[in-house]
Amino acid sequence: MAKKTIQVISDGERGRAGIFYGIGVGPGDPELLTLKAVRVMEECDVLAVPGKDVKDSIAYQIAIRAVPKLENKSWFSVPMPMTRDDKCLRESHEQAADQMIEYLKSGQDVGFVNLGDVAVYATFLYLHDLILKKGFSTRLVNGVPSFCAAASALNAGLVLGKEQLHLLSSPEQLEEGLKLPGTKVIMKPGKSFEKVKHQILDSGYDAMVVENCGLPGEKICRSLRDWDGAAGYYCLLIVKD
Repeated sequence: MAKKTIQVISDGERGRAGIFYGIGVGPGDPELLTLKAVRVMEECDVLAVPGKDVKDSIAYQIAIRAVPKLENKSWFSVPMPMTRDDKCLRESHEQAADQMIEYLKSGQDVGFVNLGDVAVYATFLYLHDLILKKGFSTRLVNGVPSFCAAASALNAGLVLGKEQLHLLSSPEQLEEGLKLPGTKVIMKPGKSFEKVKHQILDSGYDAMVVENCGLPGEKICRSLRDWDGAAGYYCLLIVKD
């Protein structure tokens, strides 16, 4: 999709720099898109998604399925490599932030469309901090977090009363995390799924599993013992005491 031509508008003409919005569109089901997210996307001058191609972005696909007319907005993609190399990540985040700032300096509001909720392990947060440090305004528009949608798909609650909720973002946290009281959510185990599965079962626990929540190919399993095969990137496990 062609990028929108940037017209530089002076402060005297526009009166302010643009605002950078992080917009959570939920984990997959377009019906979970909030009314506020829809309004902000409609009001932003340009919309961005992480990735190499706009139309390949799951966040874009969710937004368009929910509000087809958003396809007529100006969209652009922001390359964000999937790597553990800190230097590479830092450089890509800085380049992406500079890309956003070019629009903001021209007085245009930019919406960064992100899966799930923008306050929870969101790509947006890396750009948010960099852009804030450079003196521009940012706003967060919350979306439904994946673990809340997964609990609903399982027809199960997460916590009740004084129970604790723990989010584990990497397999390395599992050994100590399983010792914590309450409910444990293991996010995106990815290639470590088999290791995570055996570690949970060997510890005497069971887990509920949801893959591709709200997306095509959604898979739900109430017992990890019954899960067959590997799991994709958009998978999470819920372990309850």
